[in-house]
Amino acid sequence: MATSPPSILAENSMWSESVFSAGGSRPTILQLRFDTPPDLYQAYISIFTEGGLYVQTSRDYQMGDELFGLLTLPQDQKRHPVIGNVAWITPANSPTGRPQGVGVRFTADERGAVLKKKIETALGPLLGTNRTNHTV
Repeated sequence: MATSPPSILAENSMWSESVFSAGGSRPTILQLRFDTPPDLYQAYISIFTEGGLYVQTSRDYQMGDELFGLLTLPQDQKRHPVIGNVAWITPANSPTGRPQGVGVRFTADERGAVLKKKIETALGPLLGTNRTNHTV
């Protein structure tokens, strides 16, 4: 399996994304790590009923693409599986000033619901704030 080196996707090392792909028709697996609750808050998409994450990336994705990943949450070294679909795309040089990337909507099943609950628990009181983030 070919491995690309981890890339830091935000100037302040908010999170990192490593991409593993065996090429051909095999899926890409994202490795996502959030070190602090504020970092996670920047990427969590609470407006999706199923929950979701914004992933800063310069890779080309299309709406509806299915993505697979492993997510490490703050204060939790366990890697949680993520399955979702690209639900929005922020292009490079967006007029909103938000970083280039994709919004991934979790699957509408028990696995997605469990992941949403884990993220919201990790966010704690940040969840109810109106702080700016990379989403809406």
